[in-house]
Amino acid sequence: MATDVELTFCVVNTQQRELLLRCLDAIARERQALRVATEVLVLDNASTDGSAGAARRHPTVDEVIALEQRRGKGENDTALLRRARGRYGLLLNEDSELRPGATALLHAALEDDPRAAAAGARLLRPDGTVQPSAWRFPTPLTALAGALFLHRRLTVQSRGDRTRPVDWAQSAALLVRREAAEEIDFFDPLFFVYSDEVDFCRRLRDAGWHTLYVPQAECVHHEQLSTGAV
Repeated sequence: MATDVELTFCVVNTQQRELLLRCLDAIARERQALRVATEVLVLDNASTDGSAGAARRHPTVDEVIALEQRRGKGENDTALLRRARGRYGLLLNEDSELRPGATALLHAALEDDPRAAAAGARLLRPDGTVQPSAWRFPTPLTALAGALFLHRRLTVQSRGDRTRPVDWAQSAALLVRREAAEEIDFFDPLFFVYSDEVDFCRRLRDAGWHTLYVPQAECVHHEQLSTGAV
């Protein structure tokens, strides 16, 4: 009897073969520690550096989708969530390297909160310092806070060590409840890169869901997302 998939790792890669392999190695370690059934999908965004072949050869990868023409992040994340068999989809960039136990903590956070549609990890720079990863929704007041250099105090919500609701979290390491994503028709494909998760979390909020920040779940974010000729 086939085992139902609980969680799908959804990785989008754009021209970053070596970082992709580090991302997949971290996923492999996470899969070994998890007590639920998982799968790994990689969408290669028309890379020319051998990324798709490297992903196919990696033992933890279950399926590779290799595009011939580059597409935007919102469209690619949607494609992976639609293809995923898991109840949850963990969105990752190729430059995201999960720390041990991060996946289980994100999963537990959504399991414990049935109206939470997404859970974002604490993002770390390669030197271990914390990178802001959750914020308030953009408003005239947040724009004013930015102009006055008060955004870290008034706009950034990824602070503290307690799991809590936030307005939106970065999709570099974001666990999504697929039921909720399907309800709002996933990501808006008009966002090529950046702000796609802002819109996504706002539409989730409008539909009665909310987003969590889970600081105990950590992920190193190498910040090498390739945007091509955008």
